Amino acid sequence: MKILYTAHASSSEGRDGHTKSSDGVIDLALSMPKSMGGAGKEGATNPEQLFACGYSACFGGAVAHVAKLQKRPIAHVEVNADVSIGMKDAGGLGLAVTLNVRIPELSRSDAQALVAAAHEVCPYSVATRGNIVVTLVVLD
Repeated sequence: MKILYTAHASSSEGRDGHTKSSDGVIDLALSMPKSMGGAGKEGATNPEQLFACGYSACFGGAVAHVAKLQKRPIAHVEVNADVSIGMKDAGGLGLAVTLNVRIPELSRSDAQALVAAAHEVCPYSVATRGNIVVTLVVLD
């Protein structure tokens, strides 16, 4: 792989600590959600929220990229990511993602085809394929 960019971040104290990007743009307190037995501190985030932000942004970029390749430029794409963490049937924790995608100017069938094509090339989708369940939902 020819590296185009590398992000650097560090975290301390796990889910109840702190995370920061090397450039200081991201500088956040972390707190385990109450539903997982944590304090759910106000103003703090968690790894699932950060993953949802990254995946939704990357997937939106992939949709726009594929649309451009298909000579079907779109003016707006909105991706809302739901990242869930839970106990797997075989034991241990696992993740599941639902990507809710809205492309207002396309018909539902055209949007579904574009979203499916984006899922094949999005780096997050490629990285998670076969490892976690990713559900694609095209919204009207």
